[in-house]
Amino acid sequence: MPVTTNPFVEMLWAVLIACLWVAWLAILFVVMRDIFRRRDLRGRVKTAWIVVAILLPFLGVFAYMASQHDGITERKIARAAAKEVENAEFLRDIGAITQVEFDAVKQKAPDVRLA
Repeated sequence: MPVTTNPFVEMLWAVLIACLWVAWLAILFVVMRDIFRRRDLRGRVKTAWIVVAILLPFLGVFAYMASQHDGITERKIARAAAKEVENAEFLRDIGAITQVEFDAVKQKAPDVRLA
């Protein structure tokens, strides 16, 4: 007796696999961007993380995320704060906001060092 397959079920599996693939690629890009932007890692350590992420794709990416998750968040917050101050400085320079408003934005920005 031949095995029959349901095309709808096959389509659902294909969509599920495609969604999981896109989600994994998004995580991979977040990890790679974080590795390249880090200033506290030396070249050899960056290279090691990239090699691990390429040779052991899922294990490497998830290991980086598990071991560096706090640092990823802190670096993201610091970059956002620096960008906010930079935008406020531009607005102050063109006269859209006053020095007092700029100082308020600068004081509100978290004092997180970019790593």
